[in-house]
Amino acid sequence: MGLLLPILLAFLAALLGGLYLLGVFRQRRPGEPPLDKGLIPWLGHVLEFRRNTLKFLERMKQKHGDVFTVQLGGCYITFLQDPLSFGSLVKESREKLDFSKFAVQLVYRVFGYKAVENGHQILQLASNKHLKGDGLEVMTQAMMSNLQNLMLHNIGTSADEGTWIDEGLFNYSYNIVFRAGYLSLFGNEPHNTEGNERKAKEKDRVDSQALFYEFRKYDQLFPNLAYGILLPRQRMEVERLMGFFLDSVSVQKIKSRDNVSRWLWDIQQATEEIGSEETMRSRYMFVLLWASQGNTGPSAFWLLLFLMKHPEAMAAVKEEVDTLLKEFGQVVQRGGPLVNLTREMLMKTPVLDSAVEETLRLTAAPVLTRAVLQDMTLKMADGREYFLRKGDRMAAFPYSAVHIDPEIHPDPHAFQYDRFLNPDGTKKTDFYKAGKKVKYYNMPWGAGVSMCPGRFFATNELKQFVFLMLVYFEFELKKPDEMIPGIDFKRWGFGSMQPDRDVQFRYRLRY
Repeated sequence: MGLLLPILLAFLAALLGGLYLLGVFRQRRPGEPPLDKGLIPWLGHVLEFRRNTLKFLERMKQKHGDVFTVQLGGCYITFLQDPLSFGSLVKESREKLDFSKFAVQLVYRVFGYKAVENGHQILQLASNKHLKGDGLEVMTQAMMSNLQNLMLHNIGTSADEGTWIDEGLFNYSYNIVFRAGYLSLFGNEPHNTEGNERKAKEKDRVDSQALFYEFRKYDQLFPNLAYGILLPRQRMEVERLMGFFLDSVSVQKIKSRDNVSRWLWDIQQATEEIGSEETMRSRYMFVLLWASQGNTGPSAFWLLLFLMKHPEAMAAVKEEVDTLLKEFGQVVQRGGPLVNLTREMLMKTPVLDSAVEETLRLTAAPVLTRAVLQDMTLKMADGREYFLRKGDRMAAFPYSAVHIDPEIHPDPHAFQYDRFLNPDGTKKTDFYKAGKKVKYYNMPWGAGVSMCPGRFFATNELKQFVFLMLVYFEFELKKPDEMIPGIDFKRWGFGSMQPDRDVQFRYRLRY
């Protein structure tokens, strides 16, 4: 008996400790948001959340209101779904709410990359210098050159001239935009290694196609990889793909290429200077490839599809494109020079800008997440206050809270290409809820410290792709009366949504 009692006490202590870690004993304290732990210890609601994030959060909001705390896989996350109060999440100091801690954990789980100190600042500095403002001019020209190589290399030849080509619109859009973006950021094959410019460009087309083929495999595994629920065979495939990309975008490979973007060079050099190992820097190159190109291609698909499904939108954008070409004295004709779409021209497309923003409103669905670093008070726009615990997380899902709120955006599920245009053609920024102006009326890029640093380059990528399609190609849907595909629910929270099926279309060169 003397020996049995210590064993029983040790077992009881271990049991209570385990139950505590599983969250069994957590209770809502006075002043905290409503707490919904779910029925399964530790897992909580994570299965339902993964199955359909939008549907789950709407159910929680209907049950608890616009602020609530849920248990998801051992984490307690307070969701803020009142758009008028988003400033409390976006503007709170980093001493209380921190984005980088969550981001560091995610990139390590998905890419095996151990973030360096000040890594976010390095990325932000390079992006501000090269992916916005005057620095964007160089990237715009690089993107145009690579889009022309991928889309227009058959102009003036007998190959496929005038012949209709059948293809899936999602695969085509993602393929072209991904490859052009990759070549613009990671550089081109040197002419001297292939003997001449023509062969070097051909190698760029071949190599980028192989890279996209493997990237799509990784991309399809990404949601399960991010949640840590890969099957054994999927884990083996991820390891194989990781090896492929660590070779394809390795630091040494990049150093051997021409026209590598200053954005990438600056980041690579800054991480090298602070002592990051070369293998880890190569992993970071893969992180940057995914971050820069994983969302733009799917967005290009949705934009082109919405334009094709809405003739009035297509006509308005086409008229703007034609007017712009005339204004800048560019003529598109057989045997003539290719269109040179400059950053200056891209800044004069309010109709296309509105169509892009409307597309992102309907199809971009990131979850904005912050780690709660200290006990704090969440202050709502209407005066309510909630206590948040250190160690929890805080999050918002703008897609349901803002993008499809019928009070902010009437008829929210409909594509209206001019939704973000005033009658005089200027950008519309005045949207209201409960009689109050909504500052964060569209949040496809996130907000605050987690706002996508490459959003201006990504927007230009979309516009350049659509611009060239309208100028140089005839294209149409194979089944114009077919319904628009649904959303792949597995990708809620990871940026641009992907369709649950492809859409068949056909295209051919005009000239």
